[in-house]
Amino acid sequence: MRRLLLDLTPLRGREFRLLFLGQMVSFFGSMITFVALPFQMYDLTGSTFAVGALGICEFVPILGIALFSGALADAFDRRLLVVFSELGSAVVMAVLLGNALLDEPHAWVLFVCATVLAGFYALLRPPLDSLVPRVVPREQLKAAMALEWVRGNVGMIAGPAIGGVLIAAFGVPLTYGIDLATFLISLGFLALMRATPPPADADAPSLSAIKEGLRYAGSRPELLGTYLVDINAMLFGMPQALFPAIATRYGGAGVLGLLLAAPAIGSLVVALFSGWTRHVHRHGRAVALAACGWGVAIVAFGFTDVLWLALACLAVAGAMDAISGLFRSVIWNETIPDRLRGRLAGVEMISYTSGPTLGNFEAGALASLTSVRTSVVSGGVLCVAGTVVLVALLPAFWRYDARERAVPTTR
Repeated sequence: MRRLLLDLTPLRGREFRLLFLGQMVSFFGSMITFVALPFQMYDLTGSTFAVGALGICEFVPILGIALFSGALADAFDRRLLVVFSELGSAVVMAVLLGNALLDEPHAWVLFVCATVLAGFYALLRPPLDSLVPRVVPREQLKAAMALEWVRGNVGMIAGPAIGGVLIAAFGVPLTYGIDLATFLISLGFLALMRATPPPADADAPSLSAIKEGLRYAGSRPELLGTYLVDINAMLFGMPQALFPAIATRYGGAGVLGLLLAAPAIGSLVVALFSGWTRHVHRHGRAVALAACGWGVAIVAFGFTDVLWLALACLAVAGAMDAISGLFRSVIWNETIPDRLRGRLAGVEMISYTSGPTLGNFEAGALASLTSVRTSVVSGGVLCVAGTVVLVALLPAFWRYDARERAVPTTR
């Protein structure tokens, strides 16, 4: 039984423990704002278009900043970059709080703050993701990634739920105030961590440094496989934009929260019982099979008309996504040289943010042309088919075995 349960060993390390606890608090607050920001926008404007436009405001800076942030992470102290990003986010939350306390809050402030907040998030993720291999021994990386998944899924389940209750009971200003407080707590944990200076031969951030990272990613078929398989799965098999329409079939708005929570619950279960992953060495195969499992679960979700079965399908899909994400993270953290880790984290960020964003657009567009069921089912089928094609085109990704791969050089 102990082999199946979540391995807590990485938390014995002081640096990872401080990083983990600080980000757990910070992410929880961010998930509260995840509910509060669109709620306030709709409350002020009454426009679903304005709410949707927040997503565009958030996506554009991620595309523009992620690669540059990765280059910064390879050239400077990664901990300080995380501190700067969290501090900037705290300032944005203070602006949102001040705006919410006005007698007539301004909608344009929400657009500006959403854009700037996404920019700081894009600045945060590459140094944060590349910091973990610095503070965790290589043999504990799988356990560390599983802990990261637990932290993320607990936040995604509890944060929005508590955020909704707080908004209903006390209003939007309190939720922004709580998020501001969580950023300050996170900064306290980060201040206790030791410095993480870059290597002496670190490349200065530049366009050529970014190109070097992209060339390296393109030269590694197992890395390309992790990016492309995930983008394919999310592009074709991400039906979240259809959940409001699907919820009406089962009883309305009350069901929508269950549909949104079900994948995170499945993902959390996998993370809690992730001890078995330490015995899996063919990581590319695990990623590909999990992506296919996601597609099959989405197909089943599209066909069912029974609520409990639909929720079960989404939970299975979330579990498959967790397995895929865990092994993708392990491939990245075990095999990418430290001097390139930040730049590759920028590539990773674009891969795991673009897929869901474009996938929701694809699902909504196809549903408007055909039907909701056709969009969901066809997306799941294309997810499986696309994964099979990618495996055929990238045989080295399918054959990848961690026991035969040391951390490569870059020259």
